[in-house]
Amino acid sequence: MTPRPVTRRAALLGASALGALAVPATASGAPAKPQQARALGTYRAAYHFTIPDNWKNDPQRPLWIDGAYAYFTLYNADYITGAEGTAWRLATSTDLVAHTDRGVALPKDTTPAGDAWSGSAVVDDDNTAGFGAGTVIALVTMEPDATTTSQSQYLWYSTDSGRTFRPGPTGPVLPNPGVKDFRDPKVVRDTERDRWVMALAERNKIGLYTSDDLTSWTYRSGFVRDGYGTLECPDLFRIEAADGTWHWVLAASANGTAAGLPATYAYWTGTFDGSTFTADADAPQWLDHGPDWYAAVTCEKRTTDGTVDPKARYAFAWTNNWEYPHNTPTLVADGFNGTDSITREITLRRAADGTYFLASRPTPALDAYAQRTVRLGDVPVDGTKTLDHTGTSYEIRGELRWTPGATDNVGFQLRKAPGGTRHVDVGVYVAGGYAYVNRGGTLYPGGTRETHTPVAADTGKLAVRILVDRTTVEVFLGDGRYVHTHQAFGLPGDDVVALYASGGAGAVFGDLEIVEYGVG
Repeated sequence: MTPRPVTRRAALLGASALGALAVPATASGAPAKPQQARALGTYRAAYHFTIPDNWKNDPQRPLWIDGAYAYFTLYNADYITGAEGTAWRLATSTDLVAHTDRGVALPKDTTPAGDAWSGSAVVDDDNTAGFGAGTVIALVTMEPDATTTSQSQYLWYSTDSGRTFRPGPTGPVLPNPGVKDFRDPKVVRDTERDRWVMALAERNKIGLYTSDDLTSWTYRSGFVRDGYGTLECPDLFRIEAADGTWHWVLAASANGTAAGLPATYAYWTGTFDGSTFTADADAPQWLDHGPDWYAAVTCEKRTTDGTVDPKARYAFAWTNNWEYPHNTPTLVADGFNGTDSITREITLRRAADGTYFLASRPTPALDAYAQRTVRLGDVPVDGTKTLDHTGTSYEIRGELRWTPGATDNVGFQLRKAPGGTRHVDVGVYVAGGYAYVNRGGTLYPGGTRETHTPVAADTGKLAVRILVDRTTVEVFLGDGRYVHTHQAFGLPGDDVVALYASGGAGAVFGDLEIVEYGVG
């Protein structure tokens, strides 16, 4: 396939405003007048992380420091003016649901190397880098002269728990060897061999490097997979499966659209001997099957006392897509462009065929932010049924139950306009044996309209959790193997919830409940 072009990982102001929601700028290019923006209502998420202003894209893996997660994200304070380049902005959180903004921690354009792209930070407890025990060391991609072989890895350090960073060595700690794509370092501690390991995006290869001191790196091997574009924002971690076995996972944000696959987080389970990763299978699995779960990161799950849970990790992503990154009404209505997915808990499970897969569920910490729960019980439907409940930010939980061989189609219409012209459909096409999310009935930003994942239709049931917020719909299905994340933009009054079932036998929406959340 021809890789999807991704230029700089810096943000450019290419704001091709979403058609029906567009509010014209003034002749000088200034943002729309306040009264124009207010007419749209707010598009800021009620319970998802959003950047305070301007632009965000890639999340950076959170660190556990002083009893809280330090979460950095790529941020451009100059987005509205059109100036490119990103910094690292910091937010802290005890649960990765509610966050406190701490401002820019690693600035852009303050060294000859330019602005800061994606990378990763670690806590250097043993002072391996020589900046002091407990120093936060960030390895960051920077591109000094915008040539095709300029991307290199630079070291920054922080002695105040990641609140502010200073540049380390003048030059890169891992110079570009003469290749086009050489970015997004993900550094982990290999405790078995007492050294650092870096996974690096190198177009169709994830390069694996090791270091004793975070400054001198040795190339060990390359994990190559063709057909998925540039393997960006790599990830590498070890996890204990539910059956007690230990496994390594290597992953990257990849583009499988040419083959009808997602453009999200592709992962391989396997083994790692400190130098080489050996995958259990040639083809990847995918942690999300929607179009808008990109540049994902995972991090350790910590208890309140800081203990690491070996059987679970947290994961979340930038809820956007490089095919249409600027097509959002949030900039016009609220002055920002940048929302994350909900944080999910991931675990490793063994399937019936002996393979292992990552299962996802919304983080249990979200339950603490429930403001109201409406329990509807079992709701039979034959045709279409509109619920009394309305809203733009909520979760639906329940179990779809149908009659195999009789029911054709069963599901939900969400963010539905009062007249019915706009809605997101989430359901199971029983006759086809798949679950689906279709945002084509909304003012969606572009790209994929509908996504599918398989369902065993003959079982006659499927558990669902659907998280709806003002610009996103996230659908968790069954055992968590399949998740769909979509951006979907409605108008402020698009708040109707309806159920539908066709085929003559109807369906039952079992144990149905709607939970409303609020954060902050």
